[in-house]
Amino acid sequence: MKINIIFWGLCLFCAGFMQAQTQTITGTVIDGSNNLPLPGANVVVKGTNNGSQTDFNGYFSFEADPNSTLVVSFIGFITEEVELNGKTAVEVTLNEDSQSLDQVVVVGYGSQQRRDITGSISTVDEEALDDRPNTQVGALIQGKAAGVQVVSGSGKPSSGFSIRIRGTNSINASSEPLYVVDGVPTTDTRSLNPSDIQDITVLKDASSAAIYGAQGANGVVLITTKKGKSGKPQLNFDTYIGVSQVWNTLPVLNSEQYRDLMTELGRNTDWSRYNQNTDWQNVIFEDGLSSNYQLSMSGKTEGTTYYLSGGYTKQEGAVRSSEMERYNFKVNLSQQVNDWLEVGTNLTYTQYSDVDVADNASVNSGGVLLGVLSTPPNIGIYNEDGTFTSNPFQDWENPVASTDGSQRQYVNRRLLGNLYAEFTLLEGLKFKTNFGTDYSSATNDYFLDPFRTSYGRAMNGIGTYQTNLSNYYILDNTLTYKTELGKHEIEALAGSVYQKYKWENSFLERRNFASAEITTPNAGSELIAATADKAEKANASFLARLNYDFDDKYLLTANFRADGSSNFGPENRWGYFPSFSLGWRISQENFMDSASIINELKLRAGWGLVGNDQIGNYAYFGRVGSGGNYPIGGVVMPGTYPASIANKDLKWEESEQMNVGLDLSLVKNRIQFTADAYIKNTRDLLLNAPLPRSTGFDNAIQNIGQLRNKGLEFQLSTINTTGEFSWQSDLNISFNRNEVVDIVGQEIFAGGIASRGEVSLVREGEALGSFYGYVWGGVDPETGMAFYIDQNGESTFEPSADDRRIIGDANPDFFYGFTNTFSYKDFGLSIFLQGSQGNDIFNATRIETEAMIDSKNQSAAVLDRWREPGDITNIPRAESGNTDNSRLSTRFVEDGSYLRMKALTFSYNLPQSLTERLQLTRMKLYATGENLFTITDYSGFDPEVNAFGASNTAVGVDYGTYPQTRNLIVGLNLTF
Repeated sequence: MKINIIFWGLCLFCAGFMQAQTQTITGTVIDGSNNLPLPGANVVVKGTNNGSQTDFNGYFSFEADPNSTLVVSFIGFITEEVELNGKTAVEVTLNEDSQSLDQVVVVGYGSQQRRDITGSISTVDEEALDDRPNTQVGALIQGKAAGVQVVSGSGKPSSGFSIRIRGTNSINASSEPLYVVDGVPTTDTRSLNPSDIQDITVLKDASSAAIYGAQGANGVVLITTKKGKSGKPQLNFDTYIGVSQVWNTLPVLNSEQYRDLMTELGRNTDWSRYNQNTDWQNVIFEDGLSSNYQLSMSGKTEGTTYYLSGGYTKQEGAVRSSEMERYNFKVNLSQQVNDWLEVGTNLTYTQYSDVDVADNASVNSGGVLLGVLSTPPNIGIYNEDGTFTSNPFQDWENPVASTDGSQRQYVNRRLLGNLYAEFTLLEGLKFKTNFGTDYSSATNDYFLDPFRTSYGRAMNGIGTYQTNLSNYYILDNTLTYKTELGKHEIEALAGSVYQKYKWENSFLERRNFASAEITTPNAGSELIAATADKAEKANASFLARLNYDFDDKYLLTANFRADGSSNFGPENRWGYFPSFSLGWRISQENFMDSASIINELKLRAGWGLVGNDQIGNYAYFGRVGSGGNYPIGGVVMPGTYPASIANKDLKWEESEQMNVGLDLSLVKNRIQFTADAYIKNTRDLLLNAPLPRSTGFDNAIQNIGQLRNKGLEFQLSTINTTGEFSWQSDLNISFNRNEVVDIVGQEIFAGGIASRGEVSLVREGEALGSFYGYVWGGVDPETGMAFYIDQNGESTFEPSADDRRIIGDANPDFFYGFTNTFSYKDFGLSIFLQGSQGNDIFNATRIETEAMIDSKNQSAAVLDRWREPGDITNIPRAESGNTDNSRLSTRFVEDGSYLRMKALTFSYNLPQSLTERLQLTRMKLYATGENLFTITDYSGFDPEVNAFGASNTAVGVDYGTYPQTRNLIVGLNLTF
């Protein structure tokens, strides 16, 4: 009782004290653009949630300390802080925030204000990057930028992303974009730390990417890392832990059903030895754990800007034994030495390692995912002697042998960064010199002991060790001049670039190990292979750009780059890549003054030419191959042979692109809309084309053929607010059509599947990624055999090769991303949906699990197979060794459309009053769910598949591909 009296007495005392300190604060908020009242503005006491919202007349009133500071805010306006200093009535004027238009966007070798950009550019800013945790750069871009398709060929931690900007641009050359990290070009982004990234800019059209010339044919992704901002040091600590699971499993035959199928196929054994009922999906799929710890310090003092970070990430996959681990260290430092010299550096050191699991392969080739489906359930994991069990009829080991039976690890140590100096020579005239490097030293260590696996026993153990050393450096020097002459604004850039690549690789394999105690190759007594090779490539370039702005209405950007590449002969070594683009800011015209709802209306048009030399080193040379050894007198002598025919006329693959666009901003920049239409023609393809046999060669790289991509892109962003509730949305949708225009009449096949031929075809008039095969007719009720439809529309049991045709298209009709971010007081909710519509998937996994030709376990779908005359079914009969019932056909082509809840994040920011007591600037708690649900008709593990990785021609094939996982993550962000 005494305690209660004291407690309530203290409460009354404090309440009375607070009452004595507070008074009624009133005021009006005015729109500075028209001096009219601004309804709906938020007015709160700084550091608290105490406040109010202005009414229709811009008026507010609430109780507060007259010595406090008010924070007045409204979407689309610059936030103001007002110190009361004892006053109880105030008038506050808010001015429009043109940040969205004046935002500085990184472009090639410089930056521009967004409103002055005339090319097609998409930006993923820091706010979007902070929405959810990620381990890879590709995931940050997926679904966030119109025209940018991000495909993960596999869900395993070691897998990267394949990115296509406005379609696939080549057949044999690379179609991956160029990545530029703080001015240093690179190709591998797996080891980059997403926590260090400030923003990402994607240069999509040729008019914006042409400044990178030969490297910009497939678009450019500019990655800018974080810099110091605040005047005093800021310490950030970010951490999360998570769990991942395979979100979908597939039904297969149990042990009894498998035994019945084998009996039907005429395969008999002593089944009393094989009486298990193992669920291999349950054995291989497990909860994968992930953890992440990042610590950074940044700040800005007089003349010095710094950002330092270090971190550790580990991700265990949802498939047994797969994992990824990364240590990262980052230093960004700039120093204003005096009023004419600035020097700086951006350096990243990363140690990245992973343990891979084999997917996209059959069980007899070590494929783990097909192994969980086609390994008989009748066997256990281990034999009595500790070795791994095998298929009762063939020596195909169970999938645990593929995950646990070998030691394997990939380790990459990488230094990526640059040093620069910028000199101010005269007012508006600057010279910058930049030296960058991307140095990578990687090892791949593998050991298969001689006892536990049947393959290891057959080989008496295998030990391999592989090294890969790559050394890239770039030196660029640029001169920039910027001036204003009345209504004319001019910015000019000129410079030179020199780049060189070096690769050194070695591989060693030894077999015949006496034991499993020593795992390095030196313990093997039999040398199988010992190879080493080196390669170099150099590029030299000259570049120029002119930006012109007249009266803030009429804009012009012109680029020119000359590129020389060592991949081509002396006569065609240099390529010349010009571009220009125009912009008209209609909203700045006098006749638009009455349209106050429109803040920005800009038309854009551009044309450009870019090149591609990513075809391999020494492409124009007649190369000599090694290994043509021959015996003389019983002694094997070394020999060489002509490996390729010289082509001194080989030159650049060129991509010409035209783009028209519209930028629209409405209602004080709260609604922003962008639309683009483009057509891109890639000609003089670097194509491996056939040669007359009289040359002595079957084919050679030649400049032959043409591809076309054309499409539409739309992006809509809105900012909505009601009181303390805020809602921001971003929707982008992209349409692209790809066509092979000319490949001189030849046909190119790709994507070999299960000894049944290639499933993908490149043919004039069709799209890259077209499926090729037979048209499925059904199952004959009398014989149980599959029949197909020939070119004449008639049924046949034995179709000829000429009866094959285009049976599907892996390219989507459109793909999209939709992000909604909600906030109320200190709570936040982000919902990110991503999807693809109209694309086909060739489900080659079903060929392995529905063919019923050998001793593999099969899908539960084969329970409906034909068994006797008169059966009506779509599943043919079981017939050992006969692939006629499982030809590459429309039977295995499925709709791959999907809508996926890519990420759902709920967050809570502790109130400032509490964080100040904890001596924190900010504390954020969040929980994220990734891939929580997927709406799709696809019957496989996952619709995001690409068994052939970054291939330009074999696309959209599922052949036991590691699926995307469902991830649950909880995290904490602290700022001191």
